[in-house]
Amino acid sequence: MQSDIEDFIIYLATERGLSDHYQLSTRISLETFAAWLLKTSGVSSVTAVVRDHFIGFLEHRKRAGMAAASLKLNVVALKIFFRWLRARERVASDPAELLVLPRLERYLPETLNEQQVETLLEAIGEGEPLGLRNRAIFETLYACGLRVSELCGARLEHLNLDVRLLRVTGKGDKMRVVPVGTKAATALQAYLQGERPELVRKHTRSHVFLSNRGRALTPDRIWQLTKEAAARAGLSEGVYPHLLRHSFATHLLSNGADLRVIQELLGHADIATTQIYTHVDSQRLKSVHYRFHPRAK
Repeated sequence: MQSDIEDFIIYLATERGLSDHYQLSTRISLETFAAWLLKTSGVSSVTAVVRDHFIGFLEHRKRAGMAAASLKLNVVALKIFFRWLRARERVASDPAELLVLPRLERYLPETLNEQQVETLLEAIGEGEPLGLRNRAIFETLYACGLRVSELCGARLEHLNLDVRLLRVTGKGDKMRVVPVGTKAATALQAYLQGERPELVRKHTRSHVFLSNRGRALTPDRIWQLTKEAAARAGLSEGVYPHLLRHSFATHLLSNGADLRVIQELLGHADIATTQIYTHVDSQRLKSVHYRFHPRAK
């Protein structure tokens, strides 16, 4: 089975052009299944695999404490692998065809309220090293509702502060244009004029946000900066960059923005993904009602 897995990973890389991360995740899922199968059943060939093997493997993973989201990744990997094997006639039939994806629980996203966002942003200032850059980072994350990867990939040629628009590349390499708020534009202008020129090196490309070595910032570095800013602001340890994206959407909704507009601003392909914020807002309304209505308790 190992040689089939190797061929499949090559297919994902060369013919499908899928990311290294996806290839690695798929490889781990398939090799874990192959190892379990050999240990428990002595089966080492894809032609001997039957549906009961999948069920036993997934039950084993679930008993070991694997979350539904991770189980789903395992199921997807097995389904696409055996579909590929069947298409190339390496197996007579597809034993994974009828596998059902685990149902995922939907968790309401955490958010910061407007005062907490203000506290976080005001805790970042000129007095700290690269304070102009850091203030611009968080103002932009919140003002534009960006994913961290989108922020790290933002380029100067896609930023127009005269009309306050930024073009970003989201999931699936889909591009969208997002408005940049006045405060974020002011922070960006201060950083671009005051600090970015000092960060430029010979190898520097056109990324908006640079490290002190002149390279594009990484998502891990944005996480570190978020933790540092949250600590200075006296906020809880549970503050992370994507929280600003959730807060962006929730605050727009609570102030009357149309859900379709929020979908477009966030770059969601499906409105169902955006609708989760309506539940967040409903939770907030229930909380306010419970606290303040005389007959709610």
